[in-house]
Amino acid sequence: MDEKTLGAYLHRIDAPRPEAVDAAALGLLHRAHQLAVPFENLSIHLHEPISLDEASLIDKIVTRRRGGFCYELNGAFALLLRAMGADVRLAAASVYGTEGLGEPLAHLTLIVRTADRSGPRLADVGFGSHSTYPLLFSGRHEQEDPAGRFLLADAGNGDVDVIKDGQPQYRVERRERRMTDFVPTCWWHQTSPLSHFTKDTICSRLTQHGRISISGRTLIRTSGGSRTEQQLAGDDDVLAAYRDQFGLLLDRVPAAAAS
Repeated sequence: MDEKTLGAYLHRIDAPRPEAVDAAALGLLHRAHQLAVPFENLSIHLHEPISLDEASLIDKIVTRRRGGFCYELNGAFALLLRAMGADVRLAAASVYGTEGLGEPLAHLTLIVRTADRSGPRLADVGFGSHSTYPLLFSGRHEQEDPAGRFLLADAGNGDVDVIKDGQPQYRVERRERRMTDFVPTCWWHQTSPLSHFTKDTICSRLTQHGRISISGRTLIRTSGGSRTEQQLAGDDDVLAAYRDQFGLLLDRVPAAAAS
């Protein structure tokens, strides 16, 4: 990533360039990214190809000011951190669902060693409603975050379970991965009728006091434990909500096949 692109990325998330990516700077960048860049699967329902190469990630998230799902968001965030000198490892995770632990490589997360050597951090800007700030990866105590109480627990074979408010979220491998390792599961999530990403549309981002989301044609706001829902009647209302709440300029409404 060249200096011009780095500056554009920081402008995209409205964050100043830190002198070094220490724990404090990583926390600020992590929160800023989630405030600005939505978690969304709209490309699947707009029939747009999703590519994980560096140029495609930067074009989508920085130039076109879109969001994405885990492979895109954490993949791009890794590029940003590395451009500022951070030591970043890609890590694969299996996600917990109603039937237990899911398939490997279903999620991409990051393990970051900060400049102040305060311990590796689990950074994740691509899991929807997750931690606002990175989590201490080596910590086995409860970690308080604006989004909830997190606990990282050893799970055998060197893997680590990430638990939020008592509920397991995903299991992280310790081994380092390459971006190309995630291409098959990224494709599966885009195309399989068994993938929850193909079943409905979602667009969600962190706000100063909670979250705002569009699920299908419902605008959802959460703040301070309260939740409100607003039905978006027409296409113009849906497109306006994407524009006004997420900065997404779409020429048509993304719609799941079942919608």
